[in-house]
Amino acid sequence: MHHLYPVTIRETHIDSLGHVNNAVYLTLFEEARWEWITAGGYGLEQIRQYKQSPVILDVTAKFLREVHLREQVVIESRLISYEGKIARLEQDMLRTDAGGGKTVCCAAVFTMGFFDLEARKLIAPTPRWKRALGLPE
Repeated sequence: MHHLYPVTIRETHIDSLGHVNNAVYLTLFEEARWEWITAGGYGLEQIRQYKQSPVILDVTAKFLREVHLREQVVIESRLISYEGKIARLEQDMLRTDAGGGKTVCCAAVFTMGFFDLEARKLIAPTPRWKRALGLPE
């Protein structure tokens, strides 16, 4: 229920103010989620095969520190709850300080569900989906 995704901030991530654009944080968080579920055995191929997909229902993001070009960060993702059809996931973008400590640059909480693409409705998590997240089946 915990995943780390290292990122180097690139030119395409930076806005005219010289730091990561607010919308890019969400893109980078999404990349981290895709890496997590794909590594867990539930990537795009499985979504197409089973016609069941995670969906984001809500997000709250706090932009706490600037992140600049060529900085190395790590996105830490962790599932904090899964009750019924609704899950809550925290993702933090962390920068390592000179002393080795970690600074949270952006903190986001996502509410998500598991969606049946044919019935077009939320469904309970399947054993396959739970396994991808690292949950007990």
